[in-house]
Amino acid sequence: MSFSSDTKSELCKAPLQKNCCVLAELYGILLYCRSFTPTEVRIITEHRPFAARVEKLMKKAAGFGFDSRSADDAPGKRTLVLTDREKLKKLSEMFGYDSLRSVAHHIDLGLLEEECCRASFIRGAFLAGGSVTAPSKGYHFELITGHYSVSREVCAILREMGFAPGSTSRGGNYVTYFKQSEAIEDILTTVGAPLAAMEIMGAKVEKEISNSVNRRMNCDEANLEKTVNAAQRQLRAIAILERKGALDELSDKLREAAVLRRDNPELTLQQLAALTDPPVTKSCFNHRIRKLTELADQYAEKDQRER
Repeated sequence: MSFSSDTKSELCKAPLQKNCCVLAELYGILLYCRSFTPTEVRIITEHRPFAARVEKLMKKAAGFGFDSRSADDAPGKRTLVLTDREKLKKLSEMFGYDSLRSVAHHIDLGLLEEECCRASFIRGAFLAGGSVTAPSKGYHFELITGHYSVSREVCAILREMGFAPGSTSRGGNYVTYFKQSEAIEDILTTVGAPLAAMEIMGAKVEKEISNSVNRRMNCDEANLEKTVNAAQRQLRAIAILERKGALDELSDKLREAAVLRRDNPELTLQQLAALTDPPVTKSCFNHRIRKLTELADQYAEKDQRER
């Protein structure tokens, strides 16, 4: 089962209560299904809970069922078909269409005056022509219809609901979409899929934690590399001073710092500072090490000039 299918299963559990919302949800389904004309309604889906729900919606809203449908135990996609003229006439009139002419696919906003009805309409549109990407792969929610005016009007409805959808066309169809995780969470909650919305929230938190851990690990690796490189430079400087016999000429504090660094190449400056007698701060020990490297650089420059 895909995340999109699981989301539709959750939506199909929404109770059929108010008649206005039942009509609105069926309306969304019809405008986003395979075919809705004066001569035929055809719904094709591989999602069995949706197929069962649309039959209930049709009977409750219109008072009749489909003329034919795939057997419950038939493999593959389910097909629901309505071709009876009288049923189609009644269905067209329910949604303000003239059953004697081609259906002009525009949304009758009078059927969607209430917020609950608009949410039900979008739920129906998603069940029939929508999908949502699994949050582990990204964030994408879309509604697809073959009717330009419907797609444009759905965008307007969503904006009235407080959303900011994007729109595009693809393969002769018209797509209304969201790519922001917060917007997808809100739209799923609004249409009746809070569990799917929470799954997106949870996946986002996991990603943020993972990214934070990776950033910290990368930072730690970079700091470790800097520490190792710095220690190597310090050891090379002390080796130069040893070859020149300069260690014995150093002050007690600088000689102590040189010996501690040489004998403990794996320790940090903080750890080395704690080993001095008496212990000093990291900044103080770093100052002594810097003095040693500057002195070694002077010897190296002198050797270069004499060559």
